[in-house]
Amino acid sequence: MKTVRLSGLIKEKDVLANFTRINIEDASETEVAKKIVEEVKADGDEAILRLIKEIEGHEFSVDELRVSQEEIKDAKKKVSLDYIAAIKDAYGRIFAFHENQLPKEWFIKDKGSTLGQLIRPLKRAGVYAPGGQASYPSSVLMGAIPAIVAKVAEIALCSPPDLEGQINPKTLVAADVCGIKEIYKIGGASAIAAMAYGTRSIKKVDKIVGPGNIYVTAAKKEVIGQVDIDMIAGPSEIVIIADSSANPVYVASDMLAQAEHAQDATAILITDSNDIAEKVKKELDDQLKQILRSKIASDSIRQRGRIFLVDGLDKAVEVANIIAPEHLEIMVEKATNYINQVQNAGAIFVGDFSVEALGDYIAGPNHVLPTMGTARFYSALSVECFIKKPSFLWISKEGFMDMAKSAKTIAEAEGLDAHSRSIAVREEVPPRRF
Repeated sequence: MKTVRLSGLIKEKDVLANFTRINIEDASETEVAKKIVEEVKADGDEAILRLIKEIEGHEFSVDELRVSQEEIKDAKKKVSLDYIAAIKDAYGRIFAFHENQLPKEWFIKDKGSTLGQLIRPLKRAGVYAPGGQASYPSSVLMGAIPAIVAKVAEIALCSPPDLEGQINPKTLVAADVCGIKEIYKIGGASAIAAMAYGTRSIKKVDKIVGPGNIYVTAAKKEVIGQVDIDMIAGPSEIVIIADSSANPVYVASDMLAQAEHAQDATAILITDSNDIAEKVKKELDDQLKQILRSKIASDSIRQRGRIFLVDGLDKAVEVANIIAPEHLEIMVEKATNYINQVQNAGAIFVGDFSVEALGDYIAGPNHVLPTMGTARFYSALSVECFIKKPSFLWISKEGFMDMAKSAKTIAEAEGLDAHSRSIAVREEVPPRRF
């Protein structure tokens, strides 16, 4: 793992030059995803069935695409009671957190007029949950719960089938806990296109959320404008700010928790302590021997892992703000003193026991977070992502007369005569009749 010394003035170019991020524009998979989206858009269910056969090796009928209630009942029998209890525990905590995000309608009155903001939930949302041989039930919870809190009327879930042509039972149980009944055995770019454009058997949605591989990400980018999406997500990433008081065991374990996602995941330590840097390196070597996904994590740490050595913790925060990471952990003495300096991060974990893995699964905040530096302008998936806020205007005659002159002046300045006239005809006394 590369160690970089940053001394003196922190420059953005020096920070960004010392680690790399995936650029989806450069990925050959983008063209493949684009082709799949066009096929599904043109041929609907027929394209989906054809692509499932080509990619997954399953021959489904249209009716078999949708998961039956019997399959959901069977899924419950295949998981432990402890698992069901854990999913229900997570659901309750995540729901309670997101309830606090509900925006409210508001109104102001002026000269007899009423102006305000209304709240309208989206009608229909689509959640994508990665699947196949793996199971990511937390993605179901994090995608669906903010939509449920927002009172979205319909939620559809797509997840790819496994080798037996079934969605992982753990994913189905999570969907059942969320009350999702509309579930499809469709994965990858095909699922994104189906939810975006609709087919004879699948109604199109208003918004698509949820993580996925590069084909899913490329497809989501392709359908922006047809539907809304959560964000263009890249590989998982963590930045940890640690001083000499930090526990190197904790730091290394949290870096590996990100690195085990994929070879292109990024784990970065920023510290003002040479001693902690060396101890974390040793811990990484030791702990890599103990984890199941050691090959993936090792490749990630070797290729994309970094240690930045800086002159003080204020400089460490500067570096973190430049990186704008998905996850930021602060493991230093008096950690809360540095929170207000953090400007760019998807989620901030403060202190030794605010382990990022709790945020992934159960703490409450959403784990769908901005990556690839987009924490500079994006936030976590939230209830507001599933809500529209139309403005409301009820203007009285008194209010109209108070605004008319200024409005006409601005309209005329912009050369929009018909705008001005639409105001002027209402000023006539008596008003003109047609």
